[in-house]
Amino acid sequence: ISVTEFILLGLTRDAGKQKAVFGVFLIFYLATLLGNFLIVVTIKTSRTLASPMYFFLFYLSFADTCFSTTTAPRLIVDALAQNRTISYNECMIQVFTFHFFGCMEILVLILMAFDRYVAICKPLRYTTIMSRHVCRVLVILAWVGSCIHSSAQIFLALRLPFCGPNVIDNYFCDLQPLLKLACMDTYVTNLLLVSNSGAICTVSFIILLTSYVVILYSLRNHSAEGRRKALSTCTSHFIVVVLFFGPCIFIYTRPPTTFPIDKMLAVFYTIGTPLLNPLIYTLRNMEVKKAMKKLWCSNV
Repeated sequence: ISVTEFILLGLTRDAGKQKAVFGVFLIFYLATLLGNFLIVVTIKTSRTLASPMYFFLFYLSFADTCFSTTTAPRLIVDALAQNRTISYNECMIQVFTFHFFGCMEILVLILMAFDRYVAICKPLRYTTIMSRHVCRVLVILAWVGSCIHSSAQIFLALRLPFCGPNVIDNYFCDLQPLLKLACMDTYVTNLLLVSNSGAICTVSFIILLTSYVVILYSLRNHSAEGRRKALSTCTSHFIVVVLFFGPCIFIYTRPPTTFPIDKMLAVFYTIGTPLLNPLIYTLRNMEVKKAMKKLWCSNV
């Protein structure tokens, strides 16, 4: 028997809690769409936000919107639905898009950290190194890297045979819970998963942490005000990085087991990070706030 659909158990089976899940995550998702939409439109239309930092922030907001959209709408709809089935094809599409936009977000975060490193550590050569052409090439490489990563994930997923159990104790399709349902020895597949997703999460986390350490170390000769501003910026970025990568590393760098806490941890990086990114990268940035006020006040 081949499985044609899966049943998603969602975040909770409690009817009262399901209504709370619907209300809370609908608000979170709408706030994510609004926040990232404001950033995308502001950067696209503002002439003052032409630096590479905002070029990358545009793509981060775009990736955030798409990444959140791969899981949040189904979580919200399923919270009130009696029938929580997802077809095999839909499940595979979700695996691909989830990993594509998740990887895109990771790579753009690395590009933003590289941009900050060049701006602070090599200020005289900044405009030469981070030219518009270089930025475009870096973003294209991020798209290509995401495509390679998600293609590898979907290749692993499509090779899994399902011949009976079809209940996924999660609110979205991902390789870890699918490995648990496959009727084959998944040891090698899990090794490939860890060496792909696990390695990307861990190496990216180390790269980002190293960049923040180097940036803060290079600021030791700067003024107290400059150090304070950079420390404030790095701290807020660091919080997002830990919220995103902590759960990712926990889920993707271990043997093929699933824990009940997995789906709660997944909320941090599938819904929490796309919601927090616009707040952290925008509300702490005077240039973006000024551009937003100018744009929206003139339109109103």
